[in-house]
Amino acid sequence: MSEIVLYHNPRCSKSRAALALLQSRELAVSVVPYLDTPPDAATLRALLANLGLEARQLLRTGEEIYRELNLADPTLDEDALIAAMTAHPKLIERPIAVRGSRAVVGRPPERVLEILQ
Repeated sequence: MSEIVLYHNPRCSKSRAALALLQSRELAVSVVPYLDTPPDAATLRALLANLGLEARQLLRTGEEIYRELNLADPTLDEDALIAAMTAHPKLIERPIAVRGSRAVVGRPPERVLEILQ
């Protein structure tokens, strides 16, 4: 079984629960503290492809920076949204679990188990 990469925010209860769930199954988990080491645009594009999502679907719309940057503007394209997420990683929904070419947003945390199937 390939290693699981978890884009993790230790201050987020859902992220902590997802990590605990994976660790309880004694799985190899590589934790990426994405607020400290944000993904670059290419990595974010790859994550979006693996998730099967558009950038807008991965945005945390409740963040203050979302409003400040007017990211609800429907004329903003993928490049603009990805640039905002790389510059302000707290805009990225979390946690994201990746295994090989599969990825899932762990909301609810139990969803991370989907990458094991």
